Formats: sequence, C-alpha cells, structure tokens
Amino acid sequence: MTPLRRRMIEDMRVRSLAANTQRAYLQQVSNFARHFGRSPELLSPEEIRA
Repeated sequence: MTPLRRRMIEDMRVRSLAANTQRAYLQQVSNFARHFGRSPELLSPEEIRA
C-alpha cells in the first residue's frame, strides 16, 4: 500500500466515512491515477485541473 493511499484511508476513517463511501473514493482515485498513468502525488496542479 502506498503512503498516499494509507494517508487517505486514515483521513477517511478519522472522519468516520461509511465503508461504501471509502471504497468509492479509493476507486475514483485509482481511476484518476490510471487515466494519467502515474500516482496523483506526481501530478502537477495544471494536470489535475485539466
């Protein structure tokens, strides 16, 4: 598990998000990363905005 994913899971747990919500958010970030072909941590603000 990447540090970004671990941090995201911890943040969602602290906010008491429902399990289904957490799964959906993680899936969307995974889809986002797949679209760009790299981790969201490595994207520039311009790429994210686009």
